[in-house]
Amino acid sequence: MPQFERRGGDFDSSYSAWVNLGNEDCYIARTEVPGAKISGLMHHVGLVTSKFDDMVKRLNEARCQPADSSELEAHPYRRRIYYIDDNGLSGEFVEYLTADALQRNDYS
Repeated sequence: MPQFERRGGDFDSSYSAWVNLGNEDCYIARTEVPGAKISGLMHHVGLVTSKFDDMVKRLNEARCQPADSSELEAHPYRRRIYYIDDNGLSGEFVEYLTADALQRNDYS
């Protein structure tokens, strides 16, 4: 998400801390709620990056530890890594190594 920037954010004592990250067309809203846990209805958010190694480096520098890095080199057409935030939401970051959609989405 290299074109994403902080669009807004604040702390509301009646709600919690929040931030919107995005561009003029779309955004991701994140809210930190102390003690909150994500329901079983939502497993994770997946984000595609074309600068995978730079993204992992920045997360490491921010002292974020991967929850699962077993997919770094496990597939010939993509690399994936997962992180879990304090609310229990898992984030998947993926870099595709091909433009072929069938190969990108091969889960066999």
